[in-house]
Amino acid sequence: MADLSDLSDEALAVFAFAAYHQLSSGQVVRSVVRRDGAGHKASDEAVSELQGRGLIEADGDEIRFTGEGEKALQALVSSFRGARAT
Repeated sequence: MADLSDLSDEALAVFAFAAYHQLSSGQVVRSVVRRDGAGHKASDEAVSELQGRGLIEADGDEIRFTGEGEKALQALVSSFRGARAT
């Protein structure tokens, strides 16, 4: 699985945004919008960083998690769920 520990905060925010949507909807998230129309957007630097690591593919306003990115997102969500047990 991908190691997210050395990602920038902006890149981690893309995962946090996806994790929020997954936890609030109860559905697996495989993509997010790059700009949500409410003032939130993924920075160009974050998108480039995540693409360079092979965690996402992006075109236009859609960010799609690659297989490795999906695994990393699921691990992050699982860690949130595990944290409430402690």
